[in-house]
Amino acid sequence: MTGFAVEMSAALNVVLLLMLVAIGLAVAHTRNLLTAILLMSVYSLVSAAWLMVMDAADVAFTEAVVGAGASTIILLGAILLTRGATARVDWRAMVAPALLAVITGGLLIYASLGLPEFGDPSSPANAYVGRMYLERTGEEVGPHNVVTAVLASYRGFDTLGETVVIFAAGLGVALMLGFGPRATLAPAPEKMGDHHVVLRVAAKMLIPLITLYAFYVQFHGDLGAGGAFQAGVILAVAVILYGLVFGLRETIAAVPVKAARSVAALGVMLYAGIGVICMVNGGAFLDYDYLFSPQVEAMIPANLLGDPHEEHHWGQHFGILFVELGVLLTVSSTIVTIFYGFAGRSIDAEEAKR
Repeated sequence: MTGFAVEMSAALNVVLLLMLVAIGLAVAHTRNLLTAILLMSVYSLVSAAWLMVMDAADVAFTEAVVGAGASTIILLGAILLTRGATARVDWRAMVAPALLAVITGGLLIYASLGLPEFGDPSSPANAYVGRMYLERTGEEVGPHNVVTAVLASYRGFDTLGETVVIFAAGLGVALMLGFGPRATLAPAPEKMGDHHVVLRVAAKMLIPLITLYAFYVQFHGDLGAGGAFQAGVILAVAVILYGLVFGLRETIAAVPVKAARSVAALGVMLYAGIGVICMVNGGAFLDYDYLFSPQVEAMIPANLLGDPHEEHHWGQHFGILFVELGVLLTVSSTIVTIFYGFAGRSIDAEEAKR
């Protein structure tokens, strides 16, 4: 039975990889931008399924939420500023890029031949630092999900860099596209037609559920697949859905552009501020064991998180909690800011024609 399961898993991997190749070729072949965006969304969903088969639940979660969710919505907003189809290019101009792509792909395949076997316990990823994470996470950090411990504690400085990069991306969109009068737009006086009633009612039912699920993913990261990056994208999708259904003017009135940008900066400051507090208390930057002084830590009830006899790492727990909150604020606000930047350009175009 075990051998049969291994064969079925290998066959499923081959099928999913062939689907990815077919979808990639379809994306390269199509000239319609809307079709290309939808195909890329399907590509992300298939990639997420393949990652689940490979037992990479956290990565699959991120691919599904970011690749198939937020990226698709932002690209759909971006094509409002362009033509519906790409300009045709002479095939001779594509020879050099195609040759470069083939050479790069061949080098990647050649390099992959030297990789260790999947699941090999003696591979570098499993034999050195990876094994240390598995053996020492429960004793040193505490979360049941080792991925959360690695990203938010052991490699907290790297994750801070990723958060700053996300914030910088939103800032770059704001500087390139600008917002102009959209930052103070009042709700539009005209009402939506009756043919939008079902859509509005469905959105009002889904948006609270999406928001609730975002917070579930945020706080479930200690136990299983989830975390602040995924939760931030899901929370931003709730705001974007509101904008797609009820209009950009109403969304900006509810979540102002200045507020979105300020919250994105606040998230980075919160993350970095936790590291500064640790330094003030005598530890290293982002060394959560120094987040609380011994006097403050002694005041925390032993049964705050369950079994009072279980050893709790309060500094690590609350440090991860606060930095994950900072990531949530930055990711969600940055994606909303990018959406405003792209979707809002259509308003300028419409007002320019009047």
